[in-house]
This record gives sequence, C-alpha cells and structure tokens, in this order.
Amino acid sequence: MLAPADLTFTTGTAELLRLPEVQACIKTDFIVLPCDLVCEIPGESLLEAWMVTQAALGGSTGDSGVRGPRGARMVGMAGEKSGRRGGLGVWYQTKDREESVKGEVTDFVATASLEQDEAPVVQPPTDGPGSIRYGLSKLVLAMPMDSLKERMEDKKAFLVRHSLVRKHARVKMLTTYRDAHIYLFPYWVKEMASRNERFESISEDLIGWWAKAGWQTGLGDKLGLREVFEPKDEGVGESGSHDGDTLEEEIDLQAMSTTKTGADNGTTTTTTATHEPHEPRWASRVTTSTSLDATPESLSAEKSKLTIPPILAYIHPSQPSAPLIRRVDSSALLLSVSLRLAKLESIEEVGRAAASPFAHAAKIAYPAGVAQRCTVTKNDCLLAENVTVEEKCVIKESVVGANCHIASGARLTRCLLMDGAVVGERCQLTGCIIGRRSKIGRECVLKDCEVQDGNVVPDETDAKNEKFMVFEGLEEDEEDADEDMDDAGENLEEGEDDEGF
Repeated sequence: MLAPADLTFTTGTAELLRLPEVQACIKTDFIVLPCDLVCEIPGESLLEAWMVTQAALGGSTGDSGVRGPRGARMVGMAGEKSGRRGGLGVWYQTKDREESVKGEVTDFVATASLEQDEAPVVQPPTDGPGSIRYGLSKLVLAMPMDSLKERMEDKKAFLVRHSLVRKHARVKMLTTYRDAHIYLFPYWVKEMASRNERFESISEDLIGWWAKAGWQTGLGDKLGLREVFEPKDEGVGESGSHDGDTLEEEIDLQAMSTTKTGADNGTTTTTTATHEPHEPRWASRVTTSTSLDATPESLSAEKSKLTIPPILAYIHPSQPSAPLIRRVDSSALLLSVSLRLAKLESIEEVGRAAASPFAHAAKIAYPAGVAQRCTVTKNDCLLAENVTVEEKCVIKESVVGANCHIASGARLTRCLLMDGAVVGERCQLTGCIIGRRSKIGRECVLKDCEVQDGNVVPDETDAKNEKFMVFEGLEEDEEDADEDMDDAGENLEEGEDDEGF
C-alpha cells in the first residue's frame, strides 16, 4: 500500500509508474490491474501463458540480475537484463453479449499472428486454461476509438504506414473490443516509463507506442529503449569481458538442442551443429543468418538494429458461454454486470467446486425476511443479508443489497438496490439504480432512473431517464449569496453610523 506525495485524483496510469515511490517499489516483473475489473478467468492461466511465451534467460529477477559462471550479468535475447522479454495484455468483446450496454467505450486494436516457431504446436481445448496461450497474437496498434475517429476526421482517411505492411502482411483490425487493463510487464517497462515523461496513460501511450516500436524503424531509439536494453555503464562484467560474449562462451544454447524446424516443409529434423570456439551461439528461437559476401557496413547496420520485445495480446472469445471479463466504470455497466452475476447459480445449488468465483452462497441470504405472499424469481435475483420484503411484492431480475426494506405492493424489475435503501408502498421501479440509504416515496413510478446515495424521492413521483442527485454547486451558491447579503447588511449599518443618520 503506497501513498505517493505527488499523487492526485487526475494522475494518469503511466504517470503513476514514474512516481518515485512506485519506481522504488518495483524490483522485478510486475502486473497491472484496474480497480473496476470483473474477471472470471483464473489469473494463473494468464500468468502461465505469459511465462511460457515470454521466457528469457535468468528467470524473473529484475534489477538484481543473475550472474554467470564468471560473474557476468545474464542478459535476455533482446539485450535486456535478466527477466522475461515482452509483455501481455487482455482485450474483451463489448458487443452482442448479455451484459453489453449501449454506447460502451471501445478501443481500436490491430494484431498480427505469431510466427511459426512462436505459436503453440497443439491446439488445446477451447474452454481449458491452455486456450489462452493458443489465442495470443502480436499487438501492432492500440488506441481508443475516439482518438482514431479524431485522426480520421483530420486526415480524411485511415492512414497505414508502409513499414507495418512490410513487417506484418496480415493484420487483423478490431473496433468492438476494449482494453481490460490487465498487463503482465517485464521489469524493463519500469525504465521505459521513467524515461518518457510524455506518457500519461498506460493503455493509450505506453502500450500504443510500444506496439508501434516493434515495426516502425527508429521509434525504439526515440523512446530510449536502446539505453534500456544496452546500458553503456553495464557493458563490461566483473571478468572484464562483455556480458553477451561471456554468456555465449559459457553456455552453448544451440548445442543443447538437437532439433530444429525445417524451413521448407515445416518438419522436425535432427542436426549436429559445429561451431568455432568463439563463434556466437544463439537460442533456436532467434534466427541469425549471415551471408558469406556480407560487407562490414551491412554487418554493422545489422548489429546496430534494435530488437524490440513484443507485446502480446490475448483477445478474449466473444461467445456467450465465454468467461466474463468486464470493466465496470459506468452506471449502465454497473447495472448490467450486476444483473448478469445475479443469474449465476449459487453455491448451495451446484456446490463450491462447480460454482463461479462470483457466485453467492445463496440467492436469498435471509429467507425469514421475505413474506410468504410475494413473488421473488430466484433464477435471476439476489437478496443480501437482512433484507425485508413485505407482502404482495414482485421482484424480478433484480439485485438487492443488505439491510434494504421493500414495502408492500412494490414491483421491482431489472433494478439494483444498494445497502440500506428503502422502497415505499406500491412503487414501480424498472431499470433503476438506487443508492445507499436512499428512500423512494410511496406510489412512485420510476423507469431507467438513478438515485444518489442518501437522497429522498418524494411520494407519487413519476419520472423516466432522470438522475435524482444533490447538486452541491447550487447549495454552495446559495450559501455564498447569504454571506454576501450579510456582508452588505453589515456595510450598510457601518455607513449609517459614519454619516450620522
């Protein structure tokens, strides 16, 4: 738990990573999660997919580093310090789902397929943990749809760089998905964030520029990634030789592997490789081919080329049966996701092993508080502890928080009542969100309305698509006006005394 000194309510997520307290706290690879996330996918599945696809030499040791046999620091395949190379993000479908709402925020996402030696060989079951690793792809573009629409209005077209097409011939572009803000980052992302003060948002700035740096020539140098992956002050190890050279001399990675993928027919063949004593040896995943007639200039250019670790994207399936992933950051999503979770089978019905992580122990936590002569559909309703429902009430597809009271004759349909709410007699509520400790007067008819915490709706109110809120600005204006009148009265009294009237 951190309380940075420079933290404000408007601090961006990428700005958070640059705060000194956060920089000092991150000492290894790390995970970024939002506070408004609802996710049924086990975190271990995402972590396992990232560890398998982005494994690098030395494990996940961050800035502490792993030393080789002669004391040299181990480095990854892209030149970074010990730790995994790339990152992993999650995107989910927002359309044609039961919990989908109108006007939900979406992102523009462009992905490219993994290379043949990077993709899993065997396709796992579609509903198993291994399906996450099979559904990974490389992220090449990412930005909010609002930003894309603004650019298209300014340019009068959707422009694509030639370097993207040269690097990735087949690109899939998605416009109805949203960033879940689930990121698994290697340690060096902390350094990248600290070097780029222009980054404000992780999803829009850090992820977007990182994805573009993988195919846009020179962008990695502009972002300062060469200094991150190839620090000059750590180029020489304790033994006096370069880290990379020491690693290649001490560990013959290619000699350890006896198989490789054929370039022509994709078959696996057994080979025996011979090398000179000091010839660089690389892992089988890294392709290094040097022509016999290569010039020193071309070799120097190839050596100076910066390799950017990829940022992978897991595009969550859009099937209705797929696990739930949602960011609940609006009142409409709060209502839809709450009603979606209310339809989950309870633990007492299916058992703890088969129940969802978000399933409740029982659909009606306090059966004694529900009168006999009332209707409550258990399949799509949730009633929390100490909820009292009087006679002749009808509750369908609703969620009722703890300590709520529903008077006789009330009808609730697709509503969300938070803790301590009170509903008067013969009220009809449809698609409403009632805040904590709010009170709805008798015989009110409300449709698609929102009631702020602690607010009171008068009796016999008939409203549709309204928000019952306490406007603090009006109260402050009234208080300021009263103070001005008092000051004016005091000045008038002082003037009368001065003039002698």
